[in-house]
Amino acid sequence: MYAVHDEFPQLPGLRYLNHAAVSPWPQRAVDAVSRFALENARTGARDYSTWLQVERRLRERLQRLLNAPSSADIALVKNTSEALSFVAFGLDWRAGDQVVISDEEFPSNRIVWEALAPLGVEVVKVNLHSGDAQAALLDACGPRTRLMAISAVQYASGLRLDLERLGEGCRTRGVLLCIDAIQQLGALPFDVQASQCAFAMADGHKWLLGPEGLGVFYCRSDLRAQLKLHEYGWHMLEHAGDYQRSDWEPARSARRFECGSPNMLGAMALEASLSLLEDVGMPQVEQALQERVQCLIDGLHRVPGAHLHSAVAREHRAGIVTFSLDGWQHQALFEQLKAHEVICAQRGAGIRLSPHFYTRPQVIEETLQLLRQLAAG
Repeated sequence: MYAVHDEFPQLPGLRYLNHAAVSPWPQRAVDAVSRFALENARTGARDYSTWLQVERRLRERLQRLLNAPSSADIALVKNTSEALSFVAFGLDWRAGDQVVISDEEFPSNRIVWEALAPLGVEVVKVNLHSGDAQAALLDACGPRTRLMAISAVQYASGLRLDLERLGEGCRTRGVLLCIDAIQQLGALPFDVQASQCAFAMADGHKWLLGPEGLGVFYCRSDLRAQLKLHEYGWHMLEHAGDYQRSDWEPARSARRFECGSPNMLGAMALEASLSLLEDVGMPQVEQALQERVQCLIDGLHRVPGAHLHSAVAREHRAGIVTFSLDGWQHQALFEQLKAHEVICAQRGAGIRLSPHFYTRPQVIEETLQLLRQLAAG
């Protein structure tokens, strides 16, 4: 197909360090969408059966990426928030039930649980920086705890959690584990079986290098029928193609969470993007990303007045490096970086940088050089 750097023909001078927000598409995704658009213009849906083959491949790629037991465990959803809502409003809650989360979750993984308050569900928020984050989360699980909902990697600090330890701890306590994997999936290997999670979800537009509007929802097979459905339509039926059938039942697979027509345009792009990650291999993606994160950490240590707000140890980090700079307000520093074509984000305690495995070393060095100049005034 392409050499890796040919997949990302970014504008000269652009320093893209914002994959924790929205990623650029690889060239193969651009080509897939272009072909799909041209086919629509010329022949419409004449070859819809071929499009369905792409959708099937997408489910299979996601199954492998999550190490799910079967592609039947994979639902294609609009976004992470939708998948979290399927869990939050699908479980049969009892007044007094508790949900354990951290105190620094992205709003998607906080609001959805707080919205259960009218049902008598209590949200317990745990501080992750008072010592052992995993122990703190598990210690917060009491006899009324029904579910732990946690981000694999925290969006602002970049803290990466030990999911296998959390999964084992939840299992022994009889607590369901729900993982918001959006800041890990596509950046580092992720394994729903090793983590023993009940549910996992992620959008495609960050580390998966895909478009907005299409994500993945993993639901453990023994729990699918336990989630009450709130969306109904032709596509979520067991016999979805039999339009004259009067009796119906939800699909036994995770397709039961997909009520209507699929996002075929998004599927074309995301399937192509995932093929790149598979071609490279997730162990190699992780290694390359960790090398780039280490370069940022080492370089920031040499910037006068720079303060890191992210974990330094490899086992506690993913692709996010958040920092602040003495003498600079966060917003002013963000605007100055943006003016110099450093694409990043203002999050948490400062400025969030997030390279990916393909990021050229020159991009990181030029960014660090700019920060040294700004620090010097």
